[in-house]
Amino acid sequence: MAMKIVIVEDNADRQAVMRRLLADRFYTFDLRFFDNAPDAIAFLAVHLPDTILVALDNDLDLKPGPDGRGIDQGEGRQVAEFLAARPPACPVVIHTTNSPAAGAMEEALRCAGWKTRRVIPFDDMAWIESDWFPAVRRAIVGPVRKARQPRSQP
Repeated sequence: MAMKIVIVEDNADRQAVMRRLLADRFYTFDLRFFDNAPDAIAFLAVHLPDTILVALDNDLDLKPGPDGRGIDQGEGRQVAEFLAARPPACPVVIHTTNSPAAGAMEEALRCAGWKTRRVIPFDDMAWIESDWFPAVRRAIVGPVRKARQPRSQP
């Protein structure tokens, strides 16, 4: 069974950039994108033991319902609260411009023993490659270690 990377992100363009970056380095993992909190929570309720990373946006756009009214898709904070009620299983990368929500997610998860990283989106989608992907990579494989320089002989 392939390990899973679960990403709560409702913007299709951001999903496409994330998918492209992850496909290059983490092609052996099963990528799961969710544009709403309830589906992400339902998936994690079953697959959390097989999940190697969770990435959370907070503010998820309303979806148009059959009557034209917007349907609330929840928020990443609900997913964070779901995770915080369980034993830590993997790192969580939080990517949202909503600072109060990000702080609340980090606090809830860290108090429950989860390891978190925070990325603040900027410049349309530039942040995904410059900040988000390196944070995801470090969360999965750890920090990049510099090669030891051989000592010169006197």
